[in-house]
Amino acid sequence: MLGFIQKITDKKRTVSLTVFSLLMAVWLGVCLNFAFYQQIHRLTPYQGFKSYVFLAATACILVALYNLILQIFAWKWTQKVITIVLLFVGGFSAYFVNSLGVVISPDQVQNMMQTDPAEVRDLISLRFILWVFAFVVLPIAFVLWIQIGTESWSKVILKKVASAFASIAVIGCFLFIYYVDFAAIFREHRDLKGMISPQNVFAATSSYFHKRAPKQNLPLIHYGEDAHLVEDTSTQRHPKLMVLVVGETARAESFSLNGYAKNTNPNLSKQTGILNYSQVSSCGTATAVSVPCMFSGMPRKEYDEQLASHREGMLDIAQRAGYKVTWIDNNSGCKGTCNRVEQYKIPENLKQKWCKDEECLDGILVDSLKQYLSEIPKDDKTPRLIVLHQMGSHGPAYYKRASAQYQKFKPTCDTNAIQGCTREELLNSYDNTIVYTDDVLNQVIELLKTQTQYRTGFWYLSDHGESTGEHGMYLHGAPYAIAPTQQTHVPMILWFSDDWKKSHAQQIECLAAQKNKSLSQDNLFPSVLSLLDVKIQVINQKNNMLSQCAVRS
Repeated sequence: MLGFIQKITDKKRTVSLTVFSLLMAVWLGVCLNFAFYQQIHRLTPYQGFKSYVFLAATACILVALYNLILQIFAWKWTQKVITIVLLFVGGFSAYFVNSLGVVISPDQVQNMMQTDPAEVRDLISLRFILWVFAFVVLPIAFVLWIQIGTESWSKVILKKVASAFASIAVIGCFLFIYYVDFAAIFREHRDLKGMISPQNVFAATSSYFHKRAPKQNLPLIHYGEDAHLVEDTSTQRHPKLMVLVVGETARAESFSLNGYAKNTNPNLSKQTGILNYSQVSSCGTATAVSVPCMFSGMPRKEYDEQLASHREGMLDIAQRAGYKVTWIDNNSGCKGTCNRVEQYKIPENLKQKWCKDEECLDGILVDSLKQYLSEIPKDDKTPRLIVLHQMGSHGPAYYKRASAQYQKFKPTCDTNAIQGCTREELLNSYDNTIVYTDDVLNQVIELLKTQTQYRTGFWYLSDHGESTGEHGMYLHGAPYAIAPTQQTHVPMILWFSDDWKKSHAQQIECLAAQKNKSLSQDNLFPSVLSLLDVKIQVINQKNNMLSQCAVRS
C-alpha cells in the first residue's frame, strides 16, 4: 500500500499552461472568497433561484478576471512563481476576511506595517494554523507537484489569446446582463472590493504606499509657535498636572457608565466627581490612525496623515508652553506623536512584575506613574502633562488582558481563535478587559488624589472600539465609512481634583453640561490645551469644549 502511494506521489500530473491557469483562477476566484459571495448574496436584489444565478455570474466574472490576468502575465517560466505568490498572499488574506470579517484596506496595511511581534503572536491559533495548511500549504504543494507540459510557442500563444478572449467575453456578457445590479451594489458598498482575495492586498498595499506611507526625511513643520501659558503658577497656586490615558480598543457600549447591562465599571461608578461622556466618536478605527489624529489638531474630516507625520502636535505645543510632557507606553508605541517629548523608560523590576511573553498588564502603567511622581522634587513647580498608553482591550487574545481576579464574567473565551467561541464566552472575555480597565483608571484617579503639590486632572479617551462578531465582523480597522458603531463609539471620562475645581469652577460646570452632547476626538486637542492654560492662535474654538460656555478659560 505504501509503495502504491509513493508511486502515485512520485508521478507528476502534466497539464497544459492554459489548463493550469484556469485551475488557479478557479481556486483564487471561488475557494478564497466565501465571505465575499455571502455579502453579494445578501445584497442581491433577486430572490430564490435567480439569486443563485446572480451569485454564479459573479463567480464567473471573478474567475474570468483572474484567468485573464494569468494569461497575460504568467508564462511557463514565471507561472509557478506568480501563482505561488498569489496563493500565499490570497490564503492569508482570505483567513482574515472569511474568519474575522476583516476588510483589507489601506488602514489594515498600515496596521500591519506598524504592528509588533507580540501582536502577531496573538493572531496565531490552531484555527489559523489549520487554515494556513489547507489554504496556503496544500495549494502551493499542488502547484509544485503538478507538471506544466511543453508546447510550441505558436500553440501557447494561440491558446492564451483564445483563453483571454473567452475571459473577456464572459466578463463582458455578465456585466452587460447585470450591470445595473453590480453598479448599485458596488457604488453603495465600496468596501466589498476589500473582501476579494488576493487582489485586496495588492490594491490596499498600492494605495497605502501611494497615499499614506510616511515620506522619509521630511522637514519638521513647527505648529503653534506662539504657545504660552496665561497663568503664573509659581507663587499663588499649585501647578497643574494632567494625566491623559489613551485607551486601547475600548468601546463605549460596553461601559456600564453608558448604560450597559453588565456592571463593567464597579469602581468608576462609585468615584465622585466623574464626568462621563456617552456620545463620543473616534477619528479612526485603528490605533495607527486615531492616535496621530487626536493629537494633531486636525479634525477627522480634514485629517492629513502625511502632514501629521512631520508636523508638531499637542504634546509639542504643551512642551513649548512650559509643560514637562512625558509619555509612558504599554502598547506598540505612540505612532510618532511623542517623538519629541520624554518617553519614560519603565524600570526592569516593574516589567518582571507585570509582563509575560513581552506583553504587560496595564497595572504596569499605574506603578510606573507612581514611581515617576515619587521622583519629582517637592519644590518642583513645573506643570506636567503625562500620557499613559494602555494595552487595554487589544484583541483577539482578550483573555490575556486581565488577571484572574478580574475575570468577573464566566464562561470565557480563553483562546485567540475568537470566532470559535460562543457569543457569550467572547463577550464575557471582552467585558472582563473593561472591568480591568475600570480598576486601572480608578487607581490612577486615587493616585492623583494624593498629589498635594499639584492641581491634578484626569482625561481618559479610547483610540477606537472593537467588533465582537456583530454583523459578522471581529476586531477593528474597518473603513470608517462602513465601520459599525462598535468600532467608532468610544468612552471618554474626565475627573479633576478639588484644588483644580476650586480654581476653575466655571470650567468644570461647563464640561459637566456637555456629558450627553455629541463629541469626538476632535475635541481633545483644543480642550486639553485650554484646560492647561495654553494659549495659541491655531486652536479651533468650534471643537474647544471650554468655548461652548461663557466662562474664562
